[in-house]
Amino acid sequence: MAIEPKNAGTESSKSSGFGDTLGRNGAVQALVEGSSAPALAKPPFLLTIVFVGGMSVMATELCASRLLAPYFGTSLLIWANIIGFVIVYLAIGYYLGGRLADRFPRPEVLYQLTAFAGLAMGLIPFLTRPILDIAYDAFRNVNGGIFYGSLVGILLLFSAPVILLGCVTPFAVHLRARNVTNTGKAAGGISSLSTIGSILGTFIPALILIPLVGTRTTMYAFSLVLLAFSTVGLFLLRSRRVPVYAGFMAIILALAVLTIQGVTRPAVNGELVFEKESADNYIQVVKRPVGDGTFRFDLVLNEGRAVHSIYYQDPNRILTGGPWDYYMISPFFNKDIKETTIKRSMLIGLGAGTVSKQLTRAYGANIQIEGIEVDPEIIEVGRKYFDMNEPNLKAIADDGRYYLITSKEKYDIIGMDAYKQPYIPFHLTTQEFFKQVRDHLTPTGVAVVNAGAPEYAGGKRDYRLVEALASTMKTVYPNVYLVNVDGYFNTMVIGTNQPTSIENFRENITKYVSNDLIKTVGATALEKGDIREWTKADAFFTDDLAPVERVIDTIILDYALGGGK
Repeated sequence: MAIEPKNAGTESSKSSGFGDTLGRNGAVQALVEGSSAPALAKPPFLLTIVFVGGMSVMATELCASRLLAPYFGTSLLIWANIIGFVIVYLAIGYYLGGRLADRFPRPEVLYQLTAFAGLAMGLIPFLTRPILDIAYDAFRNVNGGIFYGSLVGILLLFSAPVILLGCVTPFAVHLRARNVTNTGKAAGGISSLSTIGSILGTFIPALILIPLVGTRTTMYAFSLVLLAFSTVGLFLLRSRRVPVYAGFMAIILALAVLTIQGVTRPAVNGELVFEKESADNYIQVVKRPVGDGTFRFDLVLNEGRAVHSIYYQDPNRILTGGPWDYYMISPFFNKDIKETTIKRSMLIGLGAGTVSKQLTRAYGANIQIEGIEVDPEIIEVGRKYFDMNEPNLKAIADDGRYYLITSKEKYDIIGMDAYKQPYIPFHLTTQEFFKQVRDHLTPTGVAVVNAGAPEYAGGKRDYRLVEALASTMKTVYPNVYLVNVDGYFNTMVIGTNQPTSIENFRENITKYVSNDLIKTVGATALEKGDIREWTKADAFFTDDLAPVERVIDTIILDYALGGGK
């Protein structure tokens, strides 16, 4: 766009390009402000850089969430922080871009801004590593201040590329608009093109790049694309700064080569044998010694606050001592129940198949198990590293609630362990959901939920999540029981489809059960599980109001500040 004298206002002066209307003063001003070539009436590559800039904004936001996931998780709180910070940065960029466009209305300035945005984006995977290491140590040492301070520090690193990319739209509108009468058309066209780019910047990383090559490589790729298009734009303008930005590309390429092969996050108390970023999770398989010369495989997801599945090298070792064991004992709150009665089970949150393997051993290969796992990559990990190959198991990659409501079967056990640690998806915690579960239970069927109950310094347990789930289930089931898991900060919440009692459970376990696995876990529950019935139903979750994230966030905050275990 031609630089106009302050008194320019006629159509002829605005459309004269490199003509005499630029004037001696305009040419001098362009040289003083550093342009190596006169400003163009129709800047080359302008629409392309708008499109690429829109793509890069959303790619940066998605990569931010994936970069944080192995350390901070993917909770609603984390997403709120990411989205909130990005919006603030874009607002700053929009304002700054408008001011810069008014003062330096030349395409060369815009391409330099996008080049610096590309450089800043490419530096993030390298610069965040020491901060993430600090966060990792803070988490292991339960230092909440440093842990969340690290989160803010990383989010601040994303300010540079997002603010600079926010400058693109107002700057491009200024360059594109020829006069007052077509400003709206220019603004609409630029905004639309940027939005289309943002759509591709959402789907390409989420569906293609991140699952295939990982977060860091995706960030390097978008950094290089942004730098490449910016450099081409400067080249077309015959800018003397082209070699500088070509050098930026070389720097990012060098960083990618040096860092791209590294481990995303080190394993805790074991050897990392597998890691991958799927569309839903950051997945680790960790090999850990168990003290008798053998080892076990642990499935660790996202920020690594919990183990989601366990598989022992010794095929005869089935019990884990953890919450997985307790699903097999849940039907025995019914009176005169027999092992042969249990014929079908559904597991929502299959993981790598620990519970399905245990149910098969407890009830025999005739029990039909449908395991629902939303992430197909976890199913593949289960088959490869956890021997999740029972012929009676049907592993299904789907959302648990959707699969449940489309099923026509009745089940003796419906178990739920669908944590996206530390959160349970809200739609698996509501009254409506538990009604759907009950509709799919046999007359003696049971619903079982694994819930976390952390312990604070001094030995006090926090049962807020457990009680919220139990109260919701009590609005649906005639009896609801709580069983603490010995040695773990977990409590099993069990709802029965018909009236039952703790005395039924005691009698079944001590007199009638013949399977050794069921007898062992049942005896542990009776001795150390503090089995009690839950009778309150005064507050419960619904599909309309299920603040499960708020409950868990409060627990996490108290845990971090109070020195939890």
